[in-house]
Amino acid sequence: MQVRDIALKNYRNYDELKLENFGSVNLMIGRNAQGKTNLLESLFVLALTKSHRTAKDRELIAFGEESAYAGCHVEKKYGNVHLELSLSPKGKKAKINGLEQRKLSDFIGTLNVVMFAPEDLEIVKGTPGIRRRFLDMEIGQVQPSYLFHLQQYQKVLLQRNNMLKQSYGKTPDPVMLDIWNEQLATHGASIVRRRKRFIRKLQIWAEDIHKGITGGKEQLLLRYMPSFGEVEEEDEAVLLEQFMIKLSQVREQEIRRGTTLAGPHRDDLTFFINEKEVHNFGSQGQQRTTALSLKLAEIELIHEEIGEYPILLLDDVLSELDPYRQTQLIETFQSRVQTFITATGIETIHAEKLQGAHIYQVSEGIVES
Repeated sequence: MQVRDIALKNYRNYDELKLENFGSVNLMIGRNAQGKTNLLESLFVLALTKSHRTAKDRELIAFGEESAYAGCHVEKKYGNVHLELSLSPKGKKAKINGLEQRKLSDFIGTLNVVMFAPEDLEIVKGTPGIRRRFLDMEIGQVQPSYLFHLQQYQKVLLQRNNMLKQSYGKTPDPVMLDIWNEQLATHGASIVRRRKRFIRKLQIWAEDIHKGITGGKEQLLLRYMPSFGEVEEEDEAVLLEQFMIKLSQVREQEIRRGTTLAGPHRDDLTFFINEKEVHNFGSQGQQRTTALSLKLAEIELIHEEIGEYPILLLDDVLSELDPYRQTQLIETFQSRVQTFITATGIETIHAEKLQGAHIYQVSEGIVES
């Protein structure tokens, strides 16, 4: 998979931009706040229809403008595609080869990306919500049907929470509660099953990569923590039953508190190195290596799932890594994965490892090669 060009209009600080003939490795060099990250973000948005930095689409539209546009041509194993995404206060319009997609989930997954930025360290040391978002975005890329169940789950969750709040402290209509429970459990069980399957596969790759980075001294373990109890089972019917049992157990507590206390929206992913929990007890180096192992594992997992390597986006991350980890990362993507890298200067990275890279200078929303 290769991105051949990109076109932007009124996107962040880009009035109008057209870049063509990208190479396998592309370096975006410039001072901070010039638009380097915005350029990588636009590729991320073309893959997932949302930013990795903000949940507000309005922030993607240039100040004073009513709409923004991003488009690119992608060369894939089975043919080339033209992706276009328009953003306005009315919503998003996504096109593949000129045909508007009825659902955004039909657009997501056409372009696959793995983003590695300094804030990705928060996947390891941040809140459970960050880790759930990581799972949702990565699984959604390779399994668009996952997004359907996630969207339906969130709708049911909102309705169920509204009912619990409205009947605060009182017993809600038992028939309606049973209906919401069944719908919540149906979509929730599907989400949990897919998350468990994804983490099991990610574990295989991440464990091996982590051993390589640490010279075999550390073993990385990923553990998914569903809020309705740890289960090895991946059978959806079993997961649904366990979810329903948990909802019955917390029923009185939910009525008292006016909110849903069990489900994928409260699950977590934990990391262990040599049986020591990384979030609370790992060193900064171990946390950084865990995040790096996860990102490198993502690349291999997406390749395994779709038969092609994703695009790798490295946003100001090489300077954050020591020379050894830089080398590990560069050698992983070189000659296999098309990569876009941002940096404040060429001296911050091992340029000798990036022979033949296309270099672009970025200044105040203008890009020159």
